[in-house]
Amino acid sequence: MNREIIEAIKAIEREKGIDSETLLIALEDALLAAYKKTPGAATHARVEIDRETGDMQVFHLLVDEDAELRTLPQEEPVIPEGVDPEDFEAPEPEIDWDAYEDEEIEAIDVSRDNFGRIAAQTAKQVIFQRIREAEREMMFEEYVDRVGDVVTGIVQQSDHRYTLVDLGRVEALLPESEQVHGERYDHGSRVKAVITDVRSSAKGPQVIVSRRSDQLVKELFKLEVPEMADGLVEIQNVAREPGWRSKIAVISHVQGVDPVGACVGPRGSRVRMVVSELRGEKIDIIPFNDEPARYIAKALSPARVREVIVDDENRQATVIVPDDQLSLAIGREGMNARLAARLTGWRIDIKSETTYSHEGTGDDEEVSGGRCQAFLRNGRRCPNQAVAGTRFCALPEHSKLAAMEADLGRQLTNAEAVEAGAVGVVEAAGDDAAPEAEAAEGAQAGHASDEPVGVEALPAPGEPEADPEAVMTEEGAPVPADGGEG
Repeated sequence: MNREIIEAIKAIEREKGIDSETLLIALEDALLAAYKKTPGAATHARVEIDRETGDMQVFHLLVDEDAELRTLPQEEPVIPEGVDPEDFEAPEPEIDWDAYEDEEIEAIDVSRDNFGRIAAQTAKQVIFQRIREAEREMMFEEYVDRVGDVVTGIVQQSDHRYTLVDLGRVEALLPESEQVHGERYDHGSRVKAVITDVRSSAKGPQVIVSRRSDQLVKELFKLEVPEMADGLVEIQNVAREPGWRSKIAVISHVQGVDPVGACVGPRGSRVRMVVSELRGEKIDIIPFNDEPARYIAKALSPARVREVIVDDENRQATVIVPDDQLSLAIGREGMNARLAARLTGWRIDIKSETTYSHEGTGDDEEVSGGRCQAFLRNGRRCPNQAVAGTRFCALPEHSKLAAMEADLGRQLTNAEAVEAGAVGVVEAAGDDAAPEAEAAEGAQAGHASDEPVGVEALPAPGEPEADPEAVMTEEGAPVPADGGEG
């Protein structure tokens, strides 16, 4: 019979995945509880089961009566309601047998062949309880390490308060606050969600999942984009309006791998699968850029940006867009601008070209407004905010000019700026030399661009490339004497 018990324990281990040692310890505790239910049972006893043969022995434990008992720490007992404190008897403290050496304990074998019906029933209850506790502990340990992972489940029950999702071994809870407005969760339908929290409870682990989390977008792209799963491409940031639109900024860690193209996939197959799983939610994929102006301009896609003026100190940016792109840049109820601000972490103020020109932000006013004192290749003043304590912004080519002025202890002349590789600078005596320096630089470059550094402004679909010389003339910039031809 004892051999059969060992075989039964090993069968339970294979079926439920519970360690056999855990089951044997549970069986020893069950037999001890059964022994204490028998008449004349010893106060202090211990049950031992041989791990090979399954032989069971009950030992009556005796310690020196004159010595102080070594007990385990015990919490202050709570007196039940309706019980007189004088009649309440606190439970006896449990002895810490591990604190005793083997020679300090006298063990007397008091094994029995039969514990009786009540004792056997008690042993059965203890074993089942320990098995349930072990299963709950295993499930909790399994899911507590999966917070942030995407799981697929089947909807079991759904109402206005919560939705229950069957994950196989455990039921997950999708609260109303983590559901996407407008989505239906029909009984029996499959749904993907991200695990946000795992809690331990008396009924087992409680898994909380979400359909609104930004992490869901990241994990879905990892499932569809092999380059992202391999670490070649990474999602730097996510801004999401669940159910409506998401913007993700991606970056490539390997030269030659296009992060946007990898996420879009052949003919848009990869991003289409993510959009389908998000039930039609639109996704804008933009390349991450360390230059704030270029990053902000890309974050406002699909709108075309004309110019970006950044204030590094206050992390604010003024974005100038063509008049016909203003509503597209702002988006429905301000959604596009709001998502761009959350994605970049900058405060964004969007203005049309007409509004910006009427505000009178010309070059004469900009000189005294804390603006960068360098000229761009199109002959216009750099639109960026100057770094405190210098005359230039944080762009690398302009920071180099600031370092040169710091070494010289005076302001650079245009000749010195041109020699250093820059187009020109605003001199204290006036700006006459700056156009000449720009004209010379324009002749060497062979072309001029109508956009400031850090902004990638593309012509509208079907719109021809603007003539550099015409653009410069229209904006009041000096035209090279030789027409800009090298």
